[in-house]
Amino acid sequence: MIARVVVDVPASSTDRLFDYEIPERFTETVQVGTRVTVPFGPRKIQGFVVDIKDKPDTERKLKTINDVRDVEPVLTEELIHLGFWMAEQTACFAISAFQAMLPAALKASYKKEIRVCEGNEPELPEPLQTLFSSGRRVLWDDVAKEAGDLLPAIQRHVRTGELEVVHHVRDGMGKKTERYVLPAVKKDRLIEERKALSDRAFQQKRVLDFFVESDEPVLLKELLVAIDTSRATVNALVKKGLLKQEDRETYRDPYRENSFRPSKPLRLTEEQEAAIAPIAAAVSKGVHETILLHGVTGSGKTEIYLQAIADVLRRGREAIVLVPEIALTPQMVSRFKGRFGSQVAVLHSGLSKGEKYDEWRKIQRREVTVAVGARSAVFAPFSNIGLIIIDEEHESSYKQEETPRYHARDVAIRRGEAHRCPVVLGSATPALETYARAEKKVYRLASLKERINRKALPAVQVVDMRQELRNDNRSMFSSLLFDALKQRIAAGQQSVLLLNRRGFSTFLMCRDCGFVPECPHCDISLTYHKNVSALKCHYCGYKQSPPDACPSCESTYIRFFGTGTQRVEEELAKVLPEARVIRMDVDTTSRKGMHEKLLRTFADRKADILLGTQMIAKGLDFPNVTLVGVLAADSMLHLPDFRSAERTFQLLTQVSGRAGRHELPGEVVVQSYTPSHYSIELASRHDYMTFYQKEMEQRRLRKYPPYYFLALVTVSDPDVTKTAAIAEKIAAHLKGALTERAIILGPVTAAIPRIKDRYRYQCVIKYKREPELIRALKEIQEHYGKPAQNKDLQISIDLTPQLLM
Repeated sequence: MIARVVVDVPASSTDRLFDYEIPERFTETVQVGTRVTVPFGPRKIQGFVVDIKDKPDTERKLKTINDVRDVEPVLTEELIHLGFWMAEQTACFAISAFQAMLPAALKASYKKEIRVCEGNEPELPEPLQTLFSSGRRVLWDDVAKEAGDLLPAIQRHVRTGELEVVHHVRDGMGKKTERYVLPAVKKDRLIEERKALSDRAFQQKRVLDFFVESDEPVLLKELLVAIDTSRATVNALVKKGLLKQEDRETYRDPYRENSFRPSKPLRLTEEQEAAIAPIAAAVSKGVHETILLHGVTGSGKTEIYLQAIADVLRRGREAIVLVPEIALTPQMVSRFKGRFGSQVAVLHSGLSKGEKYDEWRKIQRREVTVAVGARSAVFAPFSNIGLIIIDEEHESSYKQEETPRYHARDVAIRRGEAHRCPVVLGSATPALETYARAEKKVYRLASLKERINRKALPAVQVVDMRQELRNDNRSMFSSLLFDALKQRIAAGQQSVLLLNRRGFSTFLMCRDCGFVPECPHCDISLTYHKNVSALKCHYCGYKQSPPDACPSCESTYIRFFGTGTQRVEEELAKVLPEARVIRMDVDTTSRKGMHEKLLRTFADRKADILLGTQMIAKGLDFPNVTLVGVLAADSMLHLPDFRSAERTFQLLTQVSGRAGRHELPGEVVVQSYTPSHYSIELASRHDYMTFYQKEMEQRRLRKYPPYYFLALVTVSDPDVTKTAAIAEKIAAHLKGALTERAIILGPVTAAIPRIKDRYRYQCVIKYKREPELIRALKEIQEHYGKPAQNKDLQISIDLTPQLLM
């Protein structure tokens, strides 16, 4: 039998299938979707078996598979087909697509070892004898690091057969085991042995009493606590052959400590009934359909998801729910765990590598039927999917910005087609591309125009901050927002303040000469972080101490400009000293579990104001929040990106939806220096349809999505001249290879011209139908993808770019 294998070498020359003979001992274990270790040149590397056939295509003698790495396949046949489709659609290598589908714990790590050949006592020179004095093997990396000058001698002795190089392939994470104790003999024998024990062995008697009452295996650590004894006591009984110990595999459960309150299905409103009907119909018929669930904030979309999933589970099928990373709050998890209990696996970046691995294995072993997670949960290895839901489908975090550059929405729809099941896209502010497809009947539209119990949407007031300046208010809070905050504190109600950036201040600037400290490795200004008193680069992590005087003109008039979350927190402490403030941003939530802890504190009403960045704009539902304030609402409007108006509208609408979701009415105050911009004006009226029509007109005039597709080619290299020259050659190649209908813009320097000492140039391709595009882009990849010729050069291709920066 012959296995067709995709090898773990992401390069143009190896982006194809390699045939390997399956040894007789592995004929039962090698299956499509299993990982194997194979010889590749002088190395041993990991590969994925994607096909098995009876005979080879060639007379040439084939190499043999060395080892099988999985008891059961890690990829289903459907996921293998999906991987090849992704490689085609995102212009990446097949191996990159397969690796993206697996948890980090299954990524292979390679170790190279130098070993003295067995049965050989070679005459090694003195330095090599010293190297092997502590054993017959040493790690290659250790030699390269500490005794690099010995490598030529080692290579000589490898050639003569006295030493050999051995390659090991390992996973990045082991399975977790816990020690259990159980009886090794029958109950009658335990009773006999207990009687025979002397009175001094009362601890051993207590342990035997425990197993006489229950002969079930018990965790060693739980047994020690339950009867207040020591390991020595248990070990003594194990030595006598009365008890035995076993290491059993166990899951790392991030939610073991949490008790989720079970919830029952709520009665749906007429509008909800009408919205769930097309989903239920597609599920019962077993047909694929993409359904856009367009519902205002607080209209009960989550309850529709829960009831649709319950219907799918009753039919013996599985469901995947995608939620944006920043909205995957404990609140969201508890809704699904409360309804479906242990049937739910949760996958998101807040979990450790081991926890993610264990949640993934529950899915692989069919121990759960619902996967809830961020972007990568779209690859959950289910084999009978009945429904895929993407909540807040407009979120840019559903797009992966590294290779493979897939969009979770496209992958979900492809999987929906393969499993003949509906895909539900839910949002209060759908992406323009999504709504345009619903208008054209490519997707089906289901609408929820009212909040549950016909609750009114919160009243939104836009404050012109230029007028506040004219009125001599130099504070970061308008008088309207300040008064509203004071009223809420007095009434015992809570407020949410959103600021669209983090840090203390956006930048430092010299008032005399205009000097702004920039990152020496990236063309971007440094951000001041007060808690560590440092200027930091948010792109490469570089940091330095803030200067006392201007490094350019030595003036002492160097001041902070802009507003960050730390700065707002400090200002609140000055003007509202009685307010209890929780700050949520990347700095305060970076430690594991902090996100959950801060939200629980706010939910328990131990704080008056929740201040944060975009992570507080979505998925939060607190009954006591009656005020939402937005500071610097227009900070995203001025980014060099055609989606900036859409993102501003979406963010303002989403954060406004956090207010007045229950009994108390809500109020929203939006502060802006460009209050007349249509995205701010229409968000204040909750008017998606007018915004959609206005923005669509802008996109049509400028030839942007959804009227045109976009592709982005980014060239980067430490040498600016080389970067510019290659970008020019790529643009010229595209102009010659594509049809006349394609519009090629550039090359131009990227909005941030340099990141991590690498210069960046970009070409944008706009097209409606371009049959030659993928072929032309693959030619570029193959031409410039030879590491020997272009050591530092990087070409990245994005066929669904969300950011053009």
